[in-house]
Amino acid sequence: MEHWDTLCPDGLRFCWDESAHKPGTDAFLLGAFPRLRPGLRVCDLGSGTGLLGLLLLQRQRDLCVTGVELQGPAVALAVRAAAANGLQDRIATLRADLRDIRSLLSAGSFDLCVSNPPYFSGGSGKAAPDAARRTARSETDCTLSDVCRAAAYLLRWGGDFCIVYRPERLCDLVCALRENGLEPKRLRMVEARPGAAPSLLLVEARRGGKPGLMTEPPLRLTDASGAPTAEYDAVYFRTSN
Repeated sequence: MEHWDTLCPDGLRFCWDESAHKPGTDAFLLGAFPRLRPGLRVCDLGSGTGLLGLLLLQRQRDLCVTGVELQGPAVALAVRAAAANGLQDRIATLRADLRDIRSLLSAGSFDLCVSNPPYFSGGSGKAAPDAARRTARSETDCTLSDVCRAAAYLLRWGGDFCIVYRPERLCDLVCALRENGLEPKRLRMVEARPGAAPSLLLVEARRGGKPGLMTEPPLRLTDASGAPTAEYDAVYFRTSN
């Protein structure tokens, strides 16, 4: 079943389908992580229904976002969402395999790449019930290295790649980034509550950057009482800050 929601009161509308990968906290966290400025050229690798691009545009309208997505039904929803928001001049989605990125887009043509990639290597993690969700969850159609390789090709020298991932695969992520000339520069762990082990991580890497990683304080979703933190509310546009 298809659903339409808004990111915030009077905000951009996004579309998702119950039969596909549902919008999750990880997308909203990644949408709030990049340091945006007007005029950035952004590529969303594995863009799904286009939610992440809309999250970025909700925060900074003066962006140009290109999504690359393999699954046709997701691309169709992304195109409809762009039209519903009147953003056809700001966001476009290509139905394509990011492993073929060199035949799709020009090298060094983006300032920022973002990705909410599959978290699990092939054969690991909870089995998904259908092909669409398997593609979203597991490295069946592309690997972490494929995603990093595509980002490195697309980014201009000094451009940034922001990604959300699982803490238990941090070593895999750092290796894949460095193997492709992307130097990790900023790391933030996400904790569900104080004292909990991190459940997600956010990393910013730079094309051609020098070594030196800044570890930011953890982003906590709830406080000791279980109430959402102010920062978590801001991720969901529930506050003005």
